[in-house]
Amino acid sequence: MHAAASAPSTAAKARPTLRDVALLAGVSPKTVSRVVNGEAGVSAPKTAAVQRAIAQLDYRPNFTASSLRRAGGRSAAIAAILEDVANPFSAALHRALEDAARERGVLIFAGSVDEDPARERDLIRAFTMRQADALVVVPASDNQSYLAGEVDAGTPVVFVDRPPVGLAVDAVLTDNHEGAAAAVRHLVRHGHRDIAYLGDLRTIPTARQRFQGFKEALSDHGIRPSPSLIVHDLHTEREAEDAVRRLLSAQSRPTALFTSQNLVTIGAIRALQQLGRQHDVALVGFDDFPLADLLQPAVTVVAQNPSEMGRVAASLLFRRLDGEQWPARSHLVASRLIPRGTGEITGPHPG
Repeated sequence: MHAAASAPSTAAKARPTLRDVALLAGVSPKTVSRVVNGEAGVSAPKTAAVQRAIAQLDYRPNFTASSLRRAGGRSAAIAAILEDVANPFSAALHRALEDAARERGVLIFAGSVDEDPARERDLIRAFTMRQADALVVVPASDNQSYLAGEVDAGTPVVFVDRPPVGLAVDAVLTDNHEGAAAAVRHLVRHGHRDIAYLGDLRTIPTARQRFQGFKEALSDHGIRPSPSLIVHDLHTEREAEDAVRRLLSAQSRPTALFTSQNLVTIGAIRALQQLGRQHDVALVGFDDFPLADLLQPAVTVVAQNPSEMGRVAASLLFRRLDGEQWPARSHLVASRLIPRGTGEITGPHPG
């Protein structure tokens, strides 16, 4: 994940215009405008010709030309395509972007992809049709090469939290592997060997990286992870709560939990409290969350720094918009383990 991506072409291609569509379709610009705006009165053959030309040219109507555009052809807006704006991580990332943009007189438009690749593409298309100056993307899809045309046209794009696939653009990432390994090492030092893994969707790159870090850290301590203590594809608090209940009612029970996402952590804590086990089952969660330090016991976490990730992403975008050029690469933001209580509950194998 530390490897630098290859640089995209520096020769920006001009965006196709309404007149380009009209020329390719063999109709007047007014006809194209009527089709784009959904107006009646255009024959079916002409409508089909216009739609084919739009698809062939990847034409994006400029909905903001008369009101929002400013000097230099910019819309004074950056689009943020986030996992879920209600999630604390996404909310902190969005706020950092907003704070940086406000200093430039730029707006942030945000949408949630909800781990839906189709929604990711729909949101990006909606924002680019409105001529967003730049894009910040937390992707759900497994390949983002469909954005190559937008990058070639000169739109700065930065990926956050998850690296791009099939696209050479900057990325702002956490070292998920090392963060998960640090959590496991911490639990082992406090006497735990039967450590359960509660993970997010396996389709998410960060979830796979955290699981790999979990496994390798156990292996480094001579511990073979028990398949019965590994639970994947948890994406809601309720799913995590149910998983912890099952784990703690089984014959072979964990003495500690590593929860690899903040909503999973919250669900696990709810289960522990309802079972009265919050003081004897250790827990380290990946991602901090509001009030984690006020619970009893307070929650030990591997904290990412979404505010810093947002600040770095905004800086990269504005530097690109100001005309700077450099080879696309990954920018790592460090995580840190914050011991608060749950991760320090002693296990049956004191070190």
